[in-house]
Amino acid sequence: MSYIAGVDIGNSTTEVCIAKVAFDGSLEFLASASCPTTGIKGTLANVHGIKSALKEAMGKLGLETDRISLIRLNEAAPVIGDTAMETLTETIITDSSMIGHNPSTPAGAGQAVGEVLHFEGLVSAKPGVPYILAAAKNHPYEVVAQAVNEAVKQGVVVKGMILQADEAVLVENRLEGNIPIIDEVARMDKLPAGVQAAIEVALPGETVRMLSNPYGIATLLGLTPEETRVITPIAKSLVGKRSAVVLKTPGGNVREQVLPAGEISFLGERDITVNLDEGAERIMEALSEAGEIREITGQQDTNVGNMFRRIRRGMGDGGSVSQAMEPSEESRIRVTDILAVDTLAPMVISGALAGETCLEKAVGIAAMVKTEKLPMEGIAKNLEAELGVKASVAGVEAVMASLGALTTPGAALPLAILDMGGGSTDGAVLYPDGKVERIHQAGAGELVTMLIQVELGLRDHHIAEQIKKYPLAKVESLFHMRMENGQMAFVEDSIDPRFFGRVVLLTEEGLVRLEQEIPMEKIREVRREAKRKVFLTNALRALQRVAPGRNLKNISNVVLVGGSAEDFEIPDMLMEEFANYRIVCGRGNVRGSEGPRNAVATGLVLSYMGERQW
Repeated sequence: MSYIAGVDIGNSTTEVCIAKVAFDGSLEFLASASCPTTGIKGTLANVHGIKSALKEAMGKLGLETDRISLIRLNEAAPVIGDTAMETLTETIITDSSMIGHNPSTPAGAGQAVGEVLHFEGLVSAKPGVPYILAAAKNHPYEVVAQAVNEAVKQGVVVKGMILQADEAVLVENRLEGNIPIIDEVARMDKLPAGVQAAIEVALPGETVRMLSNPYGIATLLGLTPEETRVITPIAKSLVGKRSAVVLKTPGGNVREQVLPAGEISFLGERDITVNLDEGAERIMEALSEAGEIREITGQQDTNVGNMFRRIRRGMGDGGSVSQAMEPSEESRIRVTDILAVDTLAPMVISGALAGETCLEKAVGIAAMVKTEKLPMEGIAKNLEAELGVKASVAGVEAVMASLGALTTPGAALPLAILDMGGGSTDGAVLYPDGKVERIHQAGAGELVTMLIQVELGLRDHHIAEQIKKYPLAKVESLFHMRMENGQMAFVEDSIDPRFFGRVVLLTEEGLVRLEQEIPMEKIREVRREAKRKVFLTNALRALQRVAPGRNLKNISNVVLVGGSAEDFEIPDMLMEEFANYRIVCGRGNVRGSEGPRNAVATGLVLSYMGERQW
């Protein structure tokens, strides 16, 4: 009797499967386990995670890892996700700037144009000159309101106000006239006196219209066509805001800096070069036209060129067989496949007073990396040295995943599979005669997380990962929530008051509050669109490559495996799409007990049995 371990090293998770082979040749699966992958997939740093997963699985049997007779590893190709900006325009404002934010309590409504006047200068204000009054928080609201009322009686024209404290409503209630007022502006010290300013407060439930429109700003501030073109990123940054202020900067204080996106070169059966400005669709068309890819490179001294250099340097830092890669060996690291998707990235406008951003078109890229060295052989040798157990590199992921998926109840040959993990998507078709057509492609769950983080402007990668994995709800009272699909959910015990009025994630551990003030509908739209861009695109791309005659209609059924197949909405998206081709599609249930997980590890054990019989 011997114990065999199959080990699947994924970009996010390392999974193991333990089976017992009896003296009569019978096979019995005993335990499974998984843990986060340590280091970049396919590097020596993976060893620690493998040992942890093996220890956990054997611990379920009450045994130590030294009882294992053989460890079989998958061939792991690393996939690294990064973002390359397609058109990045940075507007730098060197003197004055604009303020645009969403205070919870602005007051008044409408637009106003005037000269910025600090509260201290109100006593010397000139009658008949329109002013936008700026008051710091050290001036109490009742004092500000009284001073404005008295000044107005003396002929001073106050068109609008900017307050540092959260007191807009308190001031408005004490004014004798109605003017737009915004508050909660932290950087009052950066507001230069004497410059022209345009202020706008939208009606409740609406957003600013004039200041989110470059021609609206031009109308209010009297800009030239050239100034209007330069102010466009500022207008874009104010889209969706409840209130905003734009200051007319003195001549020469605004300049533009355009950073080149660069070109990607596909070196294959045909060498093709495409500029990122042409968008993700054209990039993927060029990838297909190039045929079998030897290498993909980026133009030097551009955004995309820097991205590819970071990938190569990251692989060198990640370690390989020799632990450290010499600088000269960086050129031996080849990018052999990419998935490009269009996205929008919020870019901070330099010089802005309140961290304003504007959405710029970008291209999100997942890249598959290969090296001339044999990192998996190095991992196997390292495991043998540390555990005293024979280890070998036993199979290609897509083939092993097909064998594991075949243990799903109801599955039969010929069988098509999609193995959707954290970094890559594998497609394969397994035929009754043992023939396998397979493809290994860049792009999966990690790219989705990256797109969510970029498009929502999140600083925390972990929050973006949670948004990807869990449905949303809005807590509308202490006893009910509105789910993202519109349903109402009522609870017997009151909800924690901290969640009231907030968007939350429905996790296994309970509610998780999202700190960012982003509408639930927008979060849902961004999440679903990111999944469509990545998984629908890659699923169709993979199956078209492996389908008989490269025709999807020649595939009758598809089994979904891998960590991303556990997602609460991706399988449904794929099922709806494949229905157009009359393809039966659903989550796998490996060995009838593991769900879509553990397919590759299970396949590694099954392939061992096949090799023994041969």
